[in-house]
Amino acid sequence: MSEGQLAQNNPHPGLFKVITQLMKLRVIVLLQITAICAILIHDTLARQGIMDVDRSWSQTLWTMTVTVVGGTLSAGGSNAINMWYDADIDPHMRRTMNRPIPLGHTTPRFALLFGTFIAIVGSCLFLIISVKAAFWSVFSVLFYVFVYSIWLKRRTPQNIVIGGIAGSTPPLIGWAAAAGDSIQNWNMFDLGSPVPWMLFFLIFLWTPPHFWALALYRSGEYGKVNIPMMNEVKGAEHTIFQSKVYVVCLFMLGSLPCFWPDAGVPLLWAFVSGGLTLWYAQSVWAIDPHEPFDSNGRMPKAAKSFFRSLYYLSWMFLSFVLISFIPGEWLGFFGPL
Repeated sequence: MSEGQLAQNNPHPGLFKVITQLMKLRVIVLLQITAICAILIHDTLARQGIMDVDRSWSQTLWTMTVTVVGGTLSAGGSNAINMWYDADIDPHMRRTMNRPIPLGHTTPRFALLFGTFIAIVGSCLFLIISVKAAFWSVFSVLFYVFVYSIWLKRRTPQNIVIGGIAGSTPPLIGWAAAAGDSIQNWNMFDLGSPVPWMLFFLIFLWTPPHFWALALYRSGEYGKVNIPMMNEVKGAEHTIFQSKVYVVCLFMLGSLPCFWPDAGVPLLWAFVSGGLTLWYAQSVWAIDPHEPFDSNGRMPKAAKSFFRSLYYLSWMFLSFVLISFIPGEWLGFFGPL
């Protein structure tokens, strides 16, 4: 179907709807959950005396508010700019052909200008509470736009792996926002604890099997527009093998409390994260490269793994928050080492 036919069959939904579609708000929700969880974990550990900073609940709520607004604007701006750059290929893929630009609801120029404006505003908002949070917000926007969208996406099957760095920064942003001025140095990588970096690597290691499952589920779509996704370049079997490697790394990440006791992470987290990762791993190991496609030309088991990965990441972060709320003395053997 041509762009003209798409536009003719889809009347304009209104400016507000177009803006929310450009920002991809449904995708941003998961990112904001990880940032909010990082704030809650930081402030809970602070109230337990593990972090050397005093935090009230009013400060927590204020930090969460700024982070949600700033994070939504900066991430939404990145997504809009991405749609500007991908305006030439989006009409030819089933999963992107209903975006505002292919449908003729807005222009690439508007997407670029709008995305740039709200990304700048969103990142600047973080200056209210933390320079380091603002830094990681700017880093995320620039990395996603220039490194992933413009440089890597159309050039290498490692696009998702390296580009996933941008999507892994929300916990760093949330933690830095909660820490505020308590970290008295200009080393942007020093966030006062290894915990935010563990959360960063949790998302980083989760990203490849998550998106490769989507690519397998949508087999052939990326190849039509010359996007070198792993399954298009190396084949389904190699992609599934690589996904399994990353899932094993996710399982090992959960053992952090055993190797980094100063982090203050309860040992219980190692057992909970291990159980959740095994549950997610079942869906990855179940993907069959020789599985017959469904009526829409898709791999059903890859689709199941893709959707399970969304629940997995959410539950990993939420369970960490719940565990952090339990006083260490209540956990006994399962408390911080």
